[in-house]
Amino acid sequence: MKRVTLVCMGNICRSPIAEVVLRQKLTERGVEDVEVDSAGTGGWHVGESMDDRALDILRRHGYDGSAHRARQFDQSWFAGRDLILVMDHDNLRAVRRIAPDDADVRLLRSFDPDAPDDAEVPDPYYNGRFEPVLTMVEAAADGVVEYLEDH
Repeated sequence: MKRVTLVCMGNICRSPIAEVVLRQKLTERGVEDVEVDSAGTGGWHVGESMDDRALDILRRHGYDGSAHRARQFDQSWFAGRDLILVMDHDNLRAVRRIAPDDADVRLLRSFDPDAPDDAEVPDPYYNGRFEPVLTMVEAAADGVVEYLEDH
């Protein structure tokens, strides 16, 4: 079983959107040996549901994020994760700062063949731009699925 964790700042917008999308795309492709979860680098939303706007955009596109509860990334998780995918450079630095040398930590959008390798998923929390976030996540998730199938 492979384990993938998606990480953003508070685990109520971007990373749970990515978790739900990636899980569904894996299911649609018949990939059963991958477990997907998400977390935030900060802990101020721990236990909360996904942002209502994130839930709404997922629902409108045929996804269900209702079961999500925010968590904070824990350093002990590295031992049990094969791939850590972060949404932006700030969270990349935060996760790499506590990561062991052999941890596979990457930007999620590095798996989108149409995006630059250093492209980020912008935080929609303050500007409300959830639609473009979902589009970016879906494109990158397709690449993640292909990568997981090949590795």
